[in-house]
Amino acid sequence: MKTIAPDSLSASAKLLIHCPDNKGIVATVSEFIYKNNGNITFLDQHVDLSRKIFFMRIEWELDQFIIPDDKIGEYFDTLIAKKFDMKWQLHFSHEVPRMALFVSKLPHCLYDILSRWKSNEIEVEIPLIISNHPDLEPVARQFGIDFHLFQINGQNKREQEQAQLQLLAQHKVEFIVLARYMQILSDEFVSQYENRIINIHHSFLPAFPGAKPYHSAFERGVKVIGATSHYVTADLDAGPIIAQDIIRVSHADSVEDLVRKGRDMEKVILSRSIWHHLQRQILVYENSTVVFA
Repeated sequence: MKTIAPDSLSASAKLLIHCPDNKGIVATVSEFIYKNNGNITFLDQHVDLSRKIFFMRIEWELDQFIIPDDKIGEYFDTLIAKKFDMKWQLHFSHEVPRMALFVSKLPHCLYDILSRWKSNEIEVEIPLIISNHPDLEPVARQFGIDFHLFQINGQNKREQEQAQLQLLAQHKVEFIVLARYMQILSDEFVSQYENRIINIHHSFLPAFPGAKPYHSAFERGVKVIGATSHYVTADLDAGPIIAQDIIRVSHADSVEDLVRKGRDMEKVILSRSIWHHLQRQILVYENSTVVFA
């Protein structure tokens, strides 16, 4: 992860926590920040009443904060987290994450992400693009990003995935986005990036599986189409959902219309999920998410 020189007026810390629900959590965490001269700029919390679990995201300015950045986590864990049995993550606004893109042949999600990156809509480093097909190498060259081809079959899958993991480690990649990467990742690969691989698919799964979901949906006369983005787990397309949306269609829409509208939705939802991830707005608990947006 790259660290940029922080602006003293805007540098902030972002803390995400979850723990068994109890009295005084918000007050205790807020007091910790207040007593160390921090100014809270964002606070949101949620209680899952059925599971009695407390979730919170809190952000505060660091320009006058007494505790050094590299000691905040240690102090918080000792003084508060252990007392409340908290699981927590601490992030800083001046850190720029490193993201790898995995692609196959379809370019729409790749172009959308790269255009948002190039226009500084998302602040992230993209050191490389990995693919199992050569088709999108010209796109990578167009944007000045290294392209790495790993052709995968039943005989070399484990070997190729190990090579991919080595490459990702070499480039210090923090998280991965599957921008219509049409290759199932092994459990071994996924375990190396738990809750750090974002995938996109059409919302017809599992009702309309297979290679031509829009054709199947057309034949059934669907009235809405959509897209779902989620973190990848060992269970195919069953990971914690980050974002979803739909658009309405009608009998007047052709298969080509459904494909076009569906791909537009895929681009928007995938980029929305990347934004949530980069802003540290997502808390994963068991197989679901709390998104503080």
